[in-house]
Amino acid sequence: MAAGQVEVRVEGDFPALQQNAEAFIGEVEGRSASSLRRYAPTVTEQVRQSLKALGYYRPQIDWQLIDDELPRLELTVVPGEPVRISTSDIRILGPAASDKEFGELQTTRLKKGEILNHSHYESLKSSIQNRALRLGYFEGNFTEQKLQVNPEEGTVAVGLIYESGPRYRLGGVRFEEGHGFEDQLLQRFVIFEPGSLYHADKLARLNGDLSNSGYFSQVLVDARPDSAAEREIPVVVRLTRRDPRSVAAGIGFSTDVGPRLRGTWTEHWTNPMGHRRGAETELSALRQSLSTWYELPLDPPMTDSIRLTAGYQREDIEDVESERLTFGQQWQHALDDGWQRILSVRWEGERYKIGEDDRETSNLLLPGVGFSKLSADSPLDPSRGYRLQVDVVGAHRSVLSDADILQVTGLARGLITVGNGHRFLGRLQVGGIATNQFSDVPPSLRFFAGGDQSVRGYGYETLSPEDENGATVGGRYLIAAGVEYQFPLTDSWRLAAFVDEGNSVNDVSDPLATGVGVGVRWISPVGPIRFDVAKGLDDELGGGWRLHFSMGPEL
Repeated sequence: MAAGQVEVRVEGDFPALQQNAEAFIGEVEGRSASSLRRYAPTVTEQVRQSLKALGYYRPQIDWQLIDDELPRLELTVVPGEPVRISTSDIRILGPAASDKEFGELQTTRLKKGEILNHSHYESLKSSIQNRALRLGYFEGNFTEQKLQVNPEEGTVAVGLIYESGPRYRLGGVRFEEGHGFEDQLLQRFVIFEPGSLYHADKLARLNGDLSNSGYFSQVLVDARPDSAAEREIPVVVRLTRRDPRSVAAGIGFSTDVGPRLRGTWTEHWTNPMGHRRGAETELSALRQSLSTWYELPLDPPMTDSIRLTAGYQREDIEDVESERLTFGQQWQHALDDGWQRILSVRWEGERYKIGEDDRETSNLLLPGVGFSKLSADSPLDPSRGYRLQVDVVGAHRSVLSDADILQVTGLARGLITVGNGHRFLGRLQVGGIATNQFSDVPPSLRFFAGGDQSVRGYGYETLSPEDENGATVGGRYLIAAGVEYQFPLTDSWRLAAFVDEGNSVNDVSDPLATGVGVGVRWISPVGPIRFDVAKGLDDELGGGWRLHFSMGPEL
């Protein structure tokens, strides 16, 4: 193959040798015939070195000059027999040899009988050095680094012996003054004890947790080995506090609620204890809301907190008008197995009107518990992962409530990618209400189905039991499921085909509505944007042709 005015042809089936030779030579242009003739010994040596790197030490290389209008140099290469590994002595000595975190070395490419590849040798050296530095073996060194090649016999003796020396430990963490927060709060971000074994990931997590806390604009974690005393490294953290407040506003659209305006105000810290507060508002034709919150970080502050909330929401969707005032508290806690648990209690006052019925009021004190888990290989556009969520809330007439209610909801989403970007998504949402008087359950706790995130091909919250006047009143039970296949067009565009099924019902034997359709997915910088054309297959349940536009994460 030609590299400008130099053409290399490796005889036989040796694509790796061909590519490496071309890479060593690079582009050769703008040379005369005499210049190419003088260049021939240099390029011949370059090709020879490229083959040596892959274990071919005795190639036969011939060249000839083609003196055409555009002169060129042609090299013909016969690789010959490769050099193979005759002996291989690769060892780790010292404490690292018995350190499970250090792990086993991947030496299969340097075992006896393998063709010598210098990059495999250098890669293993780098892997040992990087692993040692990551785990705190800062005194480690190679006591033997040997590649003893005998080209005539076609053999090479490999020797690589690393003496690790002792493993360093992490000392206490000191936060330099000037950050404006209580040291007690900052120490909760530290997940390791003084004297624990060094690991670079511990420092990286400390840096990441502080950076993601929302308190700081800059974080620098300094743990230099040369500052160690008796092989214990002190950790010094320098923090730059961020601006205390931020305001954001945006315009959105979905076919469920139409265009909407959204605004947020956040005070990222209100005092040295790291408390924060904020407010959010959303305005659309169907829904208007205003909510505020106040949050207290717990231990650890990355995952655990208490949040006090208050909010007002007004909705006018299909046959239901509702105004709701809430006051509540949430305690969020991360469990050891990756689950998040939220214990909550909220008071909810609701004034509502369903269909032609008279306006009614509801007052409920709703304690609840929720569990959720998210596993994904990317926060913005994962290729595989899942989300699981279970929530239980209830109320009793004897405790500041107008009704006896127990509501349970569950959600499962999954995503896998196979082959060259072929994606399969699944979704299942279920719910149920236990009560001795369903008419006392306010619409905010009843179930409705249909819409962008439920059963496509049907209007937003139009799938529901109806009263004698044909008004949708909400159901006791909910089931909504869907499967979707996405075909990649480019890195940012995909085609989709899907089937959804579900309904809100009062009897689990009631029929479900089915919707099918196709769509387009654009992976924007802020997340996936979905445009779907769906057909509801059950005319008697309100099915028909519908467009659906939405955005947000797949999981």
